[in-house]
Amino acid sequence: MRCVMTLSRVIEALLFSAQKPLSIRELATAIRGAEDELSPNEFSSVREAEVAAALEQLKIEYVEQQRAFQLVEKAEGWQLATDTQYAQWVRQLFPAAKPARLSAPALETLAIIAYRQPITRADVEAVRGVNIDGVLQTLMERGLVKIAGRAEIPGRPLLYETTQFFLDHFGLRNLEELPNVEELRKRNLPVARASVAGSGDSGSTGPSASAKATGDKPTRASTPQGRGD
Repeated sequence: MRCVMTLSRVIEALLFSAQKPLSIRELATAIRGAEDELSPNEFSSVREAEVAAALEQLKIEYVEQQRAFQLVEKAEGWQLATDTQYAQWVRQLFPAAKPARLSAPALETLAIIAYRQPITRADVEAVRGVNIDGVLQTLMERGLVKIAGRAEIPGRPLLYETTQFFLDHFGLRNLEELPNVEELRKRNLPVARASVAGSGDSGSTGPSASAKATGDKPTRASTPQGRGD
C-alpha cells in the first residue's frame, strides 16, 4: 500500500503540472523515464496497471477527504479539476465574458449529429425541416462539429461528425456515454428526399447518405446534457 501511495503522489505531481489531460500510458511513460543521478528512479519499471490502480486510489482519497478538487477521467485522459461546488468563487479569477450560449436550434442540430454521425446536412435538415447552414457554421466555429469526409453516393455530399472537443465539453469519455444512446440510434427519422445529384454539400440522392455510409438509419436525439454554450 505504501508503494501505491508513493506512486500516487508522483502521479498527483504530474497531473498538477500538466496543461492537458494525461492518459495512463502517458503517465507511465513519464514515470518510467525520470532520471536523476542523485536519486534513483524506484518506479522505472512501473506497469500501466499499477498507474491505473494509483489513479483510482487518488480519486477515492480526494472524495473521502472532501478536497476542493477532484480527479476526473475525460476522453483524452485524467485531469485534476476544481469541484463544481466551488465554481462561483473560482469564476472570479476568470472575469472574461462567457461565450454566447448555443440556441435551441443549434443544440437540436448538434444532438442529431452526435447520435447519428456521420450524417449529411441534407439528412439533418430532413429531421429539422429547416435550412441549417447558419447553425452548422456556428457549431463548426465553436469546434463542436467537423467535416468527416464525403458520402459514397451520387453528388458525394459532405458528412459531419462531432469533435474531440465535443466530448470534453460535455464531460464524455466516448460517444457511448451519450444518454439513451442505443435507443435513440435505432429510432427511425426522416431522411433527405431523392434529388438531382450535385456537387459540394448538396442533398443526397436516393437513400440517406448517412445511412448508406454507416449502415444505420438516422434517429432523432435529445440534446446532450452538459455545461452548454
